[in-house]
Amino acid sequence: MNVLWRTLLVIRRAKRRARRVGVRPLDDVYRIRLRVLPTDIDLLRHLNNGRYLSLFDLGRWDMLERSGLTGLFRSRGWYPVVSSETITFRRSLELWQRFELETRWIGRDDRALYMEHRAVVDGEIYAQAIIRARLLGRSGPVPHDELFAAVDVPDGLPEVAPWIHEWAEAAALPSTRRPAPSTWD
Repeated sequence: MNVLWRTLLVIRRAKRRARRVGVRPLDDVYRIRLRVLPTDIDLLRHLNNGRYLSLFDLGRWDMLERSGLTGLFRSRGWYPVVSSETITFRRSLELWQRFELETRWIGRDDRALYMEHRAVVDGEIYAQAIIRARLLGRSGPVPHDELFAAVDVPDGLPEVAPWIHEWAEAAALPSTRRPAPSTWD
């Protein structure tokens, strides 16, 4: 809800761009320009660490619209959900500072799809996030081969780097079918 109006604006602009220049391939890097607004900062007057991930959602909406995936997902009753994410900060983004948000698919494993987001200023990475997402449908997870066939990606996305597998495994919580009690050691 915090970035609802910005999300709607990004979706509107992405739809317009897709109509004007056509659908873009999945392996492109998608870029949008953003500015740090007063609602994005903390008491230190820089972009709040929690806000980065909310703004990175905007990059995913832009990518889904401009690649044509939103319409496909809607027609099949599919929806993406983030299952885990990690972010690394390098430099602070200050109030009113403009930056480019770069989004791209980086691969898959047997259960999830992975994408990368970067906050970039003058060609320099300020922050980077890796997102692990699953595609769900009415009857549960959508198999990758079904997705890749629907979007005409014959070979699918490449396997992700080994360190990403290690991170995903280390960060995973138990399945929703198993208990996950909140106990502190």
